[in-house]
Amino acid sequence: MKIYRNVLEMVGATPMLEVTRIDTGPCRLFLKLELMNPGGSIKDRIGISMIEEAEKRGDIRAGDLLVEATAGNTGIGLALAAAQKGYRLLLVLPDKMSQEKIFNLRAMGAEIVLTRSDVGRGHPEYYQDLAQSIARERGGYFINQFGNTDNPRAHELTTGPEIWQQMEQDVDAIVVGVGSSGTISGMTRFFRETAPGLEFVLADPAGSILAHYIETGEIVPGAPWLVEGIGEDFVPEICDLSMVGKAYTISDAESFSAARELLREEGILAGSSSGTLLATALRYCREQTEPKRVVAFACDTGNKYLSKLYNDFWMEDQGFIKRPQHGDLRDLIGRPHEHRATITVGADDIITTAHNRLRNAGFSQLPVMEEERLVGVITEDDIIRYIFGRPARMGEKVRSAMRTSFLKVDKGTSVENLVALLHGDSYAAVTENGGERFLGLITRSDVLNYLRRLHQDDDHDSQD
Repeated sequence: MKIYRNVLEMVGATPMLEVTRIDTGPCRLFLKLELMNPGGSIKDRIGISMIEEAEKRGDIRAGDLLVEATAGNTGIGLALAAAQKGYRLLLVLPDKMSQEKIFNLRAMGAEIVLTRSDVGRGHPEYYQDLAQSIARERGGYFINQFGNTDNPRAHELTTGPEIWQQMEQDVDAIVVGVGSSGTISGMTRFFRETAPGLEFVLADPAGSILAHYIETGEIVPGAPWLVEGIGEDFVPEICDLSMVGKAYTISDAESFSAARELLREEGILAGSSSGTLLATALRYCREQTEPKRVVAFACDTGNKYLSKLYNDFWMEDQGFIKRPQHGDLRDLIGRPHEHRATITVGADDIITTAHNRLRNAGFSQLPVMEEERLVGVITEDDIIRYIFGRPARMGEKVRSAMRTSFLKVDKGTSVENLVALLHGDSYAAVTENGGERFLGLITRSDVLNYLRRLHQDDDHDSQD
């Protein structure tokens, strides 16, 4: 077994897995497991390439500041290389990126600047424009993955040849998404000479402009989407779509569902963009009338999305998982107590326990229970007021600091009345049986999530 001298030597040569437990129609579908790169994504390849080629040209040297705009994975690939080679790294990320990616990058020593994800090219807060501006102001080297030819070069020299070798020179179609477009552009360069009859299939999230551009040649305004890492509101400078034969538009819901199915059926914990690629590949495969050998990518690891697409509560809040509806306030409760989803604390627990549960869950308040009876609520404010100047009180019982007077509503209360009542409160305890049975808390965030889901349902109905 080979012993590596540094983590960069471990990038590439990722395995190929055949999908066998999901219906692929008459085709055989294979996934190249790019999530097994040391940084957890296909972007490790370009992180090394763009830094090493810049070194060869004399554009950068150890100690320099590197600046890039990224959806996260390119940043991790750059951070791997930068840490090994002695560079400082500043990354500009849109604010929709998962917290796991942000935590990962900061832990690797990168300086992170978050910016708006709801603005387009030309706006000073658009992530690419902001990164370029910061690079000028701070004298940094702007990597510019969207216009850097060393990006597709990595895939021309490594990814394409690996697929060709692993598939034993027998592949009919490759499903690819476009972010910076390095993957598809580099592999196009390789396969145009090696297998000119091969077809590229574009996987594009709904809201991105690229599928429409391929089908019509028109560039139209995009719309927001939640899948991370693929899709664009412009055509990147280095983008080569000349071998794309078909393009599919995939909704966030279908992408997330496909990724979760991949985990359940094949045991592969992959990210949201992998879900988009898998959903596209399955559509393509099932449409075929003749057998084909099709390759797609598990682009990155799902460990970066545990708080999002692999979090049932987040999926419910976004409307991607449908809970049974009751037609009353139970439909607004984000964490139902009857499902053991509510985080609570006992009246006889110590205040430190309550504080730890608030902190770990990221909540501002906890129901206080005695057996199955709701006896109070304790909030961060309650704890601060009770222990301020007397920190030893953290060891006292929760009942000493909890409040017993708070907003309670019956499950049959109308949403309109609830909203009016919440004008002066940030949460309400929902009960039934005359207040005897606690069902859960409703916060203002829960109300907003409910209203957004209603809007989404109205949009779907109007489209139908």
